[in-house]
Amino acid sequence: MQTQIRPRPTSPRPSLPSLPPSSSASSAPPRATALSFPSYSPPFPKSIAVSALKMALKAAPANTQIGKMGPDEESLDLDVFAAAARRMADAAGEVIRLYFRKKFEILDKDDLSPVTIADRAAEEAMVSIILEIFPSHAIYGEENGWRCREKDADFVWVLDPIDGTKSFITGKPVFGTLIALLYKGRPILGIIDQPILRERWIGILGRKTTLNGEEISTRGCAKLAQAYLYTTSPHLFCGDAEVAFSRIRNKVKVPLYGCDCYAYALLASGYVDLVVESGLKPYDFLALIPVIEGAGGVITDWKGDELEWNAVPDAIATSFNVVAAGDRMIHKQALDLLQWL
Repeated sequence: MQTQIRPRPTSPRPSLPSLPPSSSASSAPPRATALSFPSYSPPFPKSIAVSALKMALKAAPANTQIGKMGPDEESLDLDVFAAAARRMADAAGEVIRLYFRKKFEILDKDDLSPVTIADRAAEEAMVSIILEIFPSHAIYGEENGWRCREKDADFVWVLDPIDGTKSFITGKPVFGTLIALLYKGRPILGIIDQPILRERWIGILGRKTTLNGEEISTRGCAKLAQAYLYTTSPHLFCGDAEVAFSRIRNKVKVPLYGCDCYAYALLASGYVDLVVESGLKPYDFLALIPVIEGAGGVITDWKGDELEWNAVPDAIATSFNVVAAGDRMIHKQALDLLQWL
């Protein structure tokens, strides 16, 4: 059952908390996992998570069980998970809009990528909903890593509160919140949410991808010479990957740069034909898989293999090379040019 997305009522904005003072210039950059932030009271009732679950189950049969995936993965549980994921995206969006184009401190993580109070508070807003509704599920967030009540779990939520932090801090609304739900390692649900433009792509295993409730699809493009290509930045490719990417860039009709996860959303909507990137982490791409596939596209690594990541407590967020296409014909042509062995 689809839940209509309506504008949320406006409410007074709380004052913006700030990050704690950064360490002196002589100290090592603060680690992302060690950085604390002020307590955050979300601008919505604390009971919203339970209310969301009740709303999702309103029309459900009395014997509906939560958190138990039956042999048929096209079960009502997916609707329950999707309803919870929408509320998570709502919660993250509330936080992100508070900070967008505002002044705040920017810190560097160990890999020199930027992190802000918005990243951390948005992730915690989503985590609080998961812990309340699905306490037995595991969580892997970009900012705080693995959390799980048990040693492991069949269901794992993988979160990237702001994919495209550089776009966020420079005021460009082409970043997004990524939410993925894995069942035994397989992505069964994915959300790309752009909270400023209020666009939300939802991919659910076995169903058509939707944008704000309307079904969408990729477009046909049989030849690379006719393709519009996106990548976040040509400067993110190194060594052999840079050479491989240049082979594709020189064959397409129009190469374009920027957008991070938003490029994949545009591909799912049929505006872009190909996205090629290097060095993505699992939280950067797992949510994209159900969205792209549910729109009729294909997304793999540069060898043409499925994108898989074993989400367990000691898992390392390794880097992946990713290629997504709206048409299988140009996906094959792209793989042939990448020549990635």
